[in-house]
Amino acid sequence: MRSLATRRRGLDIWPGFVDALTSLIMVMMFVLLLFAIGQFVLSDSLAGKNRALDSLNARVAELARTLSLAESAKTALDAQVKELSASLGATAAERDQFKTSLDAAQTEAARLGADVAALQKLKAELETEVAKLAGELGISQEETAKGKELSAQQVAQIELLNRQLAAVNTQLAQIQAALDVARKDITAKDLKIANLGKELNIALANRVGELERYRSEFFGRLREALGNRADVRIVGDRFVVPTDILFDSGSAELSPAALASMATLAMTVREVASEIPSTVDWVLRIDGHTDDRPIHTDRFPSNWELSSARAVSIVKYLVVQGLPAHRLSANGFGQFQPLDTSQTPEALARNRRIEIQLTNR
Repeated sequence: MRSLATRRRGLDIWPGFVDALTSLIMVMMFVLLLFAIGQFVLSDSLAGKNRALDSLNARVAELARTLSLAESAKTALDAQVKELSASLGATAAERDQFKTSLDAAQTEAARLGADVAALQKLKAELETEVAKLAGELGISQEETAKGKELSAQQVAQIELLNRQLAAVNTQLAQIQAALDVARKDITAKDLKIANLGKELNIALANRVGELERYRSEFFGRLREALGNRADVRIVGDRFVVPTDILFDSGSAELSPAALASMATLAMTVREVASEIPSTVDWVLRIDGHTDDRPIHTDRFPSNWELSSARAVSIVKYLVVQGLPAHRLSANGFGQFQPLDTSQTPEALARNRRIEIQLTNR
């Protein structure tokens, strides 16, 4: 009996062993499950990255096609710009030639005018002398007709006076012919000067018209860039922007909201400037204006300083944005060029403005 009980106690280790083995199997199954889940997550992540990579590759290909088209368009535009530059260069050379010819013709006309004046003076002197000789001759002939006794010396003097009168008349005829030729030459020179002036005016009008086309395009893009505001106007050849949307009262520092508008302005100017041929000498004027309310501060003793500082702030910002400094001009006019002379708040607001002008240098 004791031997049997001892044997049964020896067999009691198996349930524990089975439990331990079961626990180990469950742990291994859990690890395998975690591994399978990790594999699934990793596969899904790799698949997503592959899809993103494919999308990026497609976008790169599209950008490459766009770049190719842009390069083709740029090449065509460069060729067009070269043609326009050559055409404008020829026009400028022709204009200079016309101007030189016009100056020479005007000089020649002045010289001929002086010659004509001298000939007319000489003609007047000769006519006076002729009248004098004719008077003397008339008196001598009258005495002869009356039968007065004349000495041989008087007869010789009369004959001499007759010869002198004939010579003077011949000289007068030559002077008159020279005057007629000079007048015809002056008329031809005047006609040539008029034609050269017309051609020069046409060339200048073409140049002004070309800049006007770029000015219209610039104003259109600038109005679109500033959001088509009702208080932003085009007055003649100037683009008028209220300073209240750019600066705080009594300040020359661009407001944060104005920096975005100025950046858009700079981009617009760069785009338009890239289309203007190099033969057109243009400049972008920034003119500052204030109302007539006086300002007295350490930095701005008067409205002159305030309007000038505001124009300079805009010009400096445009230079930072990449515009060439030699194409920019800053001017301050204070309160002395108002758009509205009344004293209403609306009139004062209209007079506080920045005027932008694309013009010739």
